[in-house]
Amino acid sequence: MPKVLLITPPFTQLNTPYPATAYLKGFLQEKEVNVNQVDLSIELFLKLFTTKFITKVFKQAETNKSYNFPLVWQQRDQYIAKVETVINYLQKHEVVTAHQLLSYNFLPKSHRSNLNEEDLDYAFGNLGILDKAKHLATLFVEELGDFIQANIDTFFSFTKYAEQIATSASSFDKLEEFLNYEPTIIEEEMLVLVNEKIKKYKPKLVCFTIPFPGNLFSALRCSQHIKAYYPKIKIAFGGGYCNTELRSLEDAKIFKYLDFISLDSGELPLLNIIKYVNNEIEINQLERTFILEKDTVVYKNKLPNTIVLHRDLPAPNYSDLYHANYLSFLDVMNPMHRLWSDGKWNKLTVSHGCYWKKCTFCDVNLDYIGNYQNTTAEDLVYKIKEIIKETGTNGFHFVDEAAPPKMLKNLAEELIKQQVYITWWTNIRFEKTFNDSLCELLAKSGCIAVTGGLEVASDRLLKKIKKGVDIAQVARVTNSFSKFRIMTHAYLMYGFPTQTEQETIDSLEIVRQLFETGCVQSAFWHQFTTTIHSPIGKNPTDFDIEITGPEFKGFAQNDLYHKDPKGAEHQKYKKGLNLALQNYLNGIGFELDLQTWFEFDIPETTHDNDYILSVL
Repeated sequence: MPKVLLITPPFTQLNTPYPATAYLKGFLQEKEVNVNQVDLSIELFLKLFTTKFITKVFKQAETNKSYNFPLVWQQRDQYIAKVETVINYLQKHEVVTAHQLLSYNFLPKSHRSNLNEEDLDYAFGNLGILDKAKHLATLFVEELGDFIQANIDTFFSFTKYAEQIATSASSFDKLEEFLNYEPTIIEEEMLVLVNEKIKKYKPKLVCFTIPFPGNLFSALRCSQHIKAYYPKIKIAFGGGYCNTELRSLEDAKIFKYLDFISLDSGELPLLNIIKYVNNEIEINQLERTFILEKDTVVYKNKLPNTIVLHRDLPAPNYSDLYHANYLSFLDVMNPMHRLWSDGKWNKLTVSHGCYWKKCTFCDVNLDYIGNYQNTTAEDLVYKIKEIIKETGTNGFHFVDEAAPPKMLKNLAEELIKQQVYITWWTNIRFEKTFNDSLCELLAKSGCIAVTGGLEVASDRLLKKIKKGVDIAQVARVTNSFSKFRIMTHAYLMYGFPTQTEQETIDSLEIVRQLFETGCVQSAFWHQFTTTIHSPIGKNPTDFDIEITGPEFKGFAQNDLYHKDPKGAEHQKYKKGLNLALQNYLNGIGFELDLQTWFEFDIPETTHDNDYILSVL
C-alpha cells in the first residue's frame, strides 16, 4: 500500500483535534495502510504566535505603513516579548504563570481589554485566578490576531482562513485569482510546514479534510504547492464542505490542484483511491469520487456501493495528534460556547446520521443526516477506553446530529457498570423521553451539558419545521436536565419562512422565561438560511418563499438567497434579539419590557408572563 498522509488544513478549533483524520486513520490502519495524520491548523498557529514571527508581523506592518489598532502597534515590544509566555500558559494553565499574567501591568492592554480590575474581580472572583488569567491571555492573543488581520493578511482568523472567498463560491474564479497571488507571510509559514511533513512521511497520497469553507483556501494553497514541487504525489479532498457544497461540481479548474474529491463517509472512497493509486483496481471502481477525464469532471460511483456499518468501524486513532499542543481559550462568558473553545475533548460519534431526519431546514437528503446507523453501548465504551489510553484525556464530545435517547441511556448504564469515569456532552432533540429519571442517570454517567434545537419558539412554526416538539415539551425536558445540573444550550432561529413580527417577539418572550425559570442556561440566535439540500430548498413554494440566487457557475452550491413575502423584515431584529439574550445569559434584565431591547416599536407579546411556569 502507498504511504498516505491525512491533513487538517488551517484553521479549525485550536483547543482540540478535529476528528475526521482520526476516524480515517483508525479505519485505514485496520486495513494495513501505512498512514499518518497532521493537524496543520494547530501546528501553524503555534508557529505564528512566537517571538520570531510576531517580530516579523510588526516589521511587515512598518514596511506596509499600516498601523490599524494603534495601541497594539505602540506596545509591540511587549507583545513580542510576552507572546510565548501567554501561549505556554494557554497550553498548560500553571498557577504560577497565572499569577504572573495577573500581576500589575504585566500584559499590554489594547482595544479588547475593556474590563477594569473591578469588573474582572466581579466576573471571576478571588478563586478564579486560572480563569481570569486565561481570559486576559485570550484577549492578548485576539488583539494580536486583530492586528494581523487588519495589517498583514485579511484572510486570517483563529478558526477559519479566507472564509469570505469560499462561502457561497458558485464559481471557482475568485479562489483561483487569489491562488495566483504570491503567498502571504502566514501562507509561507504554512508551506514550510507542508515541506517538513512531506519530507518526514514521504507520502504517495496526501488527503485534505475540508470540514468548513474556512479550510478550503488553505488546503488549495497547500495542494498548489505540492503539485508544483512534488508532482508525483496524488492529492484528494473530502469532508463536510465537499459533501454539502461540491455535489454538483462541473468546473474542471480545481483539478489543477488535486486529483480526487470524495463525497460522504470517507472511509471506503478513500480506501478505493488508495488501491487505485497503487494500481490494484481500475478507475471505474472508485466510489463517490470526482475525477478529471479528458478535461471533463466525471463522478465515479461503482454501484452497489461497498458498505461499512457504523458499528463495525474501529475506534478513531488520535496518534500523531499531540494533545499537549492544543490551547484552551476563554473569550466569552457564554457557558456553552466556552465548551467549544476551552478544554481538550475527544470527539466520538454515538450514532451515524439522525434518527429523526424530518426537520424541513436540514440536509435530510444527504448521507450525514439521512443514513442513520447505530451501534452498541459495549462497543462505544470499548472505543472510549481505547481513546483515553491513547490521549490521556477523559473528556468526550459526542458529535452526533442528534444523539438517540435510548442509546444514551444504554451508554450511561454501561459506563456506570464498567466504572469508566468520563465527562461528556452532546447534541440532542428535546424528546419527552428525557424525563427526570433519564436525566439523573445521564448526570451520574458524567454528562455535564446538552445542546438542542428550540429553533423558532412558536408552536405554529415548530410544526412547519417538523421539529416533533412543542414549547411545553421543551420546557419540561430542559427543566429535567437542569434539575441534575446538566447545562442546556438552545439553538435559536429567527427568520424562518412566513415568521411574523408577532412570532419573533413571542419567541423572545419564551426564551426570556426559559432563562428566568432556570430551564436553559445558554443559547444563541441564528438567522435562517435556505440550503439546496433541505426540503425547503428543494420545494420553496411549499414554504411560501421564492429562491432568488445565487446563479450556479459550476463550483459550489449550498446556501440559497430567498424572498419571504409573508414574513417580517427579519434582519432588523438581530441586534435586539442578541442584546436581550446577552442580558439573560448574565442573569439580568428579566423584569424589563421586551421593548427595552429594540430601537423601533414592537408589538406586545401574546404570552402570559408565567406561561413556562404553568407548563412545568
